Amino acid sequence: MKMAIKTGDTVVVIAGKEKGKTGKVLEVNPETNRVLVENINIVKKHQKPRSQQDKGGIIEKAAPIEASNVQVICPVCGKATRVAHREIEGEKVRSCKKCNGSLDKKFVKQTKKEVKKVEKSAKKEEAPKAEVKKSAPKAEPKTTATKTAKTTEAKATTAKAAAKPAEKATTTAKKTSTQKSTSAKKGN
Repeated sequence: MKMAIKTGDTVVVIAGKEKGKTGKVLEVNPETNRVLVENINIVKKHQKPRSQQDKGGIIEKAAPIEASNVQVICPVCGKATRVAHREIEGEKVRSCKKCNGSLDKKFVKQTKKEVKKVEKSAKKEEAPKAEVKKSAPKAEPKTTATKTAKTTEAKATTAKAAAKPAEKATTTAKKTSTQKSTSAKKGN
């Protein structure tokens, strides 16, 4: 059975314990429909030394995962995609379903140029529509919660300001009364 994923492709894991991780495909096995991806599905293997020069121990290595659990990352648009097939210059080429960019290294540069041309023409068509849609931003009405919060803050600050002069007046009154009593004692 032919596989859409080839050695050297960058893939993202879409299912399993390693979901969301990306890596480079190191090996493809079409008979078992499995792929070996760099730094994905790391397992520990207990290995005995085969000779006196070999070291035994617990070795960590990548194990193959099911090919249906990975998706190829398009080098043109950078998104995980399914694989389509089309002909370029008489050759059957793997391509991205999202941007029609080539997944084969031989044709990546050609398809990147084609995709950029298509994007530029799409932007030119969308530019007049975008100008029509633009309008002055509307001011959002303030909610009652924010209004009440602001009024309570204002009341608290005015109460604090009013309390400070009153405190000063009472302290000065105490000072003058103590000064009078001490001067009266001295005069006796």
